[in-house]
Amino acid sequence: MAGEDAVAPDAGAAAGRRPGAKGHTALVGSGLLLIGVALAAANMRPAVTSLASVLGEIRSSLGQSTTWASVLTTVPTLCFGLAGVAAPFLARRLGLARGIGLALAVLAVGLTVRAVDGPSAVLAGTFLACGAIALCNVLVPVVVKESFPHRMGMATGIYTSAMAAGGALGSALTPRFALWFDGWRLPLATWALLALAALCVWSVAARHDRSAAPAAPSTTPDRQGSLLRSPLAWAITLFFATQALIAYVVMGWLPEVLMAVGHDAATAGLLLAVVMVVGVPMSLLTGPLIARSPTQSWWAAGLGGLAAVGILGLLVAPLWAPLLWALTLGIGMAVFPLALTLISLRTRSSAETARMSAMAQSLGYLIAATGPFLFGLLHDATGDWDVSLLMVLGVLVVQTVLGVIAGRPRYV
Repeated sequence: MAGEDAVAPDAGAAAGRRPGAKGHTALVGSGLLLIGVALAAANMRPAVTSLASVLGEIRSSLGQSTTWASVLTTVPTLCFGLAGVAAPFLARRLGLARGIGLALAVLAVGLTVRAVDGPSAVLAGTFLACGAIALCNVLVPVVVKESFPHRMGMATGIYTSAMAAGGALGSALTPRFALWFDGWRLPLATWALLALAALCVWSVAARHDRSAAPAAPSTTPDRQGSLLRSPLAWAITLFFATQALIAYVVMGWLPEVLMAVGHDAATAGLLLAVVMVVGVPMSLLTGPLIARSPTQSWWAAGLGGLAAVGILGLLVAPLWAPLLWALTLGIGMAVFPLALTLISLRTRSSAETARMSAMAQSLGYLIAATGPFLFGLLHDATGDWDVSLLMVLGVLVVQTVLGVIAGRPRYV
């Protein structure tokens, strides 16, 4: 179909034997590799959501200020933006298999370090962990494109579903672990076991096909550095930035908004869990459909509209049908797999996918880091959440327009 053709311009190579970028062979697209991709993706959110779920307890036990907590919560998006720049260089130097394996090892170390000492260790460990996640954020989609060219939609759906499930588990289980172990340190360090499990599977699954001939030197002009001059590349980048901004506003502030209108803390936490968990089936369902669609513009418009319904519901009638608003907002936030899929669909080669992914995620997360700060600043300035929610609606409009533009079938 059209979407499949778009992501496999060199479809004459057999699946699992396709040459990768820079003359290296692709990783063998086996079922075990897909499990490795899913486990790697499951590690990309618990480092953030587990920390947020016990942040108050961490701050109290360490005697730190709200300013320190604000710095700590800013680290993930900044790392996602800054460390992702190094991903294409790391992939060229080490290859995808070793690069992702190294990132998973560093993630396990960072998750352990932040639980062993005081405020400096928490900051340093979070920086290490989120820097490692940033590398996986950029490199894993390249594996999806390169090793599963004819099943890219299915592989992207599994990847994004595992990411959503990992984030939900980190948020839901860490507070329970903290009660069982009477403290936050061991529960935070426990997530290093998931990183080690992913590393073990990845070490076995990530194999290059040695029988496949390396790619012949490309006859097309070298496009290194050209993405910054591509309007489509900027549309994809800003589309990624706006959807990430909204996602981090929702993850960071939705409980506060719900409690301000009369919901108790337990209900507010449950509704946030609904928003996050609904992304699991949505990613599985929409991933293959998005990749096979001849255009992705209608997906961007539809998902943006559903998210807008959820935000409008919170703004106009927050107590009338909160579960409905959570469901529509959660479905609308399934725009994340669309953003990832567009990075692959709009590039011609694995090397170009890596550069597009680095550009979109590095600049995108840096822009997204401003969202939660502005959302809270507007609340402080106005005394309620209405203007803040209107800001989110404005960003949703921009996101939808950018998605419609980026969804038209062509290459950067």
